[in-house]
Amino acid sequence: MKPLIDIAIEAEAWDGFEDPAGLAETVIGQTISQSGVRLAEGAEISIVLCDDAFIADLNRKWRSIDKPTNVLSFPSGGAIASSPVLGDIVIAFETAAREAEEAAKPLRDHVAHLLAHGFLHLIGYDHIADADAEAMEALERSVLARLGIEDPYQEPLVRAKP
Repeated sequence: MKPLIDIAIEAEAWDGFEDPAGLAETVIGQTISQSGVRLAEGAEISIVLCDDAFIADLNRKWRSIDKPTNVLSFPSGGAIASSPVLGDIVIAFETAAREAEEAAKPLRDHVAHLLAHGFLHLIGYDHIADADAEAMEALERSVLARLGIEDPYQEPLVRAKP
């Protein structure tokens, strides 16, 4: 079952990003399929597309890290199979765009990766221990490969010159 996805665009920089709702539905649907997770009836996810200032405030408040990051996830804490509200995924445009440019990959592909990564956190995955990180990264690779997106953890052989 696919969850209801609510998207809030909190920064003008996202205005030119084509069909974020469609991308989120595709990526999250594929991540559900690949992970085998069973969601509660009426499951909901909130996605906030913001700027670096917005995410830096959240990072400072919730993680005591005083800088922007690419994605933050806030799981609801309820049992996935019984809680309709899964949580929030927050993605910062400037950081995501900079990382995509540095990795010489399309921004859309990088945002797809951040959506998959953020959703996996909502359903209980983490990357604190090495074994958990490897499992999470393997699932991200599998999801993105199914969507025709290159391995996000593989460095390109030739980097674009600035």
